[in-house]
Amino acid sequence: MGWLTMPFTSMSGHASAKAYLDDQFTYSRDVEGGTAGLRVLASACPLNRTYYAAAQVMTNGVGGEIFAIVCKVLWNPNSKTGEQFGYKDMTETMGPCEDCCPKTILTMLSPTDNEHARDWRRRCAETLARRARKIADGDRIRLAVPLSFTDGHVGHEFIVEKRGRRLSFRAPDSHGRYRITRFMELDWQIVPVTKVHKTIFA
Repeated sequence: MGWLTMPFTSMSGHASAKAYLDDQFTYSRDVEGGTAGLRVLASACPLNRTYYAAAQVMTNGVGGEIFAIVCKVLWNPNSKTGEQFGYKDMTETMGPCEDCCPKTILTMLSPTDNEHARDWRRRCAETLARRARKIADGDRIRLAVPLSFTDGHVGHEFIVEKRGRRLSFRAPDSHGRYRITRFMELDWQIVPVTKVHKTIFA
């Protein structure tokens, strides 16, 4: 399915992408023999970029299978063409590239034999595991793929400088400091450092 875009005035009074999409994917319709629809059980839309939801199939008011909905989100308040909000919806069976679904949503999903859905869930679990890694001030890290920066520096090893939750990175052979976007989602490892202990004479 393609993108659906609209001005804010078409969002039925909803102030956020999450609220609007929760409403869109929660519905009940009359069908032969009763009603059918969906109910959003839990959702998240970090930074208004990607919407993730656990949606339950409803038949005659009874809940059934729970599956994941993923929407790419367009959020452009300053659009001059009226495309201030938009979304492109997918289900997990379509194997979305977006794989940062929160654990609270993943754990609600029903078991599935669909290969695309299983691969998407695996990728999401791997992303969560990467984000959970521990890193400390002074650690030396090595990226699997070197990064290039605007000052011309290209490197794959850096020294971590941690101030609270804020991370910056220093090249080992210089005083240059760098920011690495979405660092916790990248493929990297901590480089073991051999510590030399002082010799104590009796």
